[in-house]
Amino acid sequence: AGGFADRYGAGRVLMAGGVLYALGVLSMSFAHTPVWMMMAGGVLTGAGIATASFSIVMAGFGRLVPPDKRSWSFGVATAASSLGQCLFAPLGQGFIAAFGWQTALMLLAVSLLMIIPLALPLQAPASQRQAAIGPQPSMLETIRAAFGHSSYLLLVAGFFVCGFHIAFITIHAPAYLVENGISTWLAAVFILVVGGFNIIGSYSSGIIGGRYSKRVPLSIIYLLRSVLIAGFILLPLTPLTTVIFAAGLGLLWLSTVPLTMGLVTVMFGTRYMATLSGFVFLSHQIGAFFGVWLGGRLHDSTGSYDPVWWISVGLGLFAALIHLPIRETKALAFSA
Repeated sequence: AGGFADRYGAGRVLMAGGVLYALGVLSMSFAHTPVWMMMAGGVLTGAGIATASFSIVMAGFGRLVPPDKRSWSFGVATAASSLGQCLFAPLGQGFIAAFGWQTALMLLAVSLLMIIPLALPLQAPASQRQAAIGPQPSMLETIRAAFGHSSYLLLVAGFFVCGFHIAFITIHAPAYLVENGISTWLAAVFILVVGGFNIIGSYSSGIIGGRYSKRVPLSIIYLLRSVLIAGFILLPLTPLTTVIFAAGLGLLWLSTVPLTMGLVTVMFGTRYMATLSGFVFLSHQIGAFFGVWLGGRLHDSTGSYDPVWWISVGLGLFAALIHLPIRETKALAFSA
């Protein structure tokens, strides 16, 4: 998706992603077999999410706004994704309660088509801006340069940890809470609270990244995640500690994204930003897979989520350390 966005423009890719996403969600409402559900909810919807993700939006923003506003715009894009989470989670539940789950999926599929008109301002191909900034390395040369750049590799490794944390907590934290005596209502609200506070955290992160060093705040975010998770599993679990954990986690949830994307543009400019961001998000999604899978696997084998919570603490400390050596300088031959 990133490669297509760099070649044909973020707007066109977002429109295609909106259609794929809508078809996947719509197909889920007609699924009668597990294979059909996997193809609709997994493959088709997954492709749509990847193609309509905020990484593509950020690539468009990166070319649309001046360099001194980029980090701020990345914060806005990330905060907007959480605002959608806060709005559509209860809306989806309302649709289910009023019309049933199949009609709810159909209504959500229709709402996804709003992406098409909203993506129109970002439809100019990146190549149109190329003439203004002069000749640059090709996409293949850029990818080779990125994977030969130690700071970029550290960034990719760090985002694996982000994906692990977010996916494990999103999928398994509600079950962990119920398992330990928290009401199902509060367990459901948990993710909503995370999303609400993430609006604040992501937007603030974008502002910080525009004014100060990006690698240091990234290290601090991962360190604070480890401290917060350790405190959560060591302290007695109560409704109060659950809400405090959700709020604190929300502030740190996707606040890594504006800073990470900002570092990509610092190193390699915006010409192939979507492609290079795509590799970073690929690492994020691999981490997400392991967070979800390992959470279930170790819970089934040990009867507890504690091992994965502690793995999350260790990974957070690892990510905090590896971001410190990152060099916030432009790679040779890449314009801003």
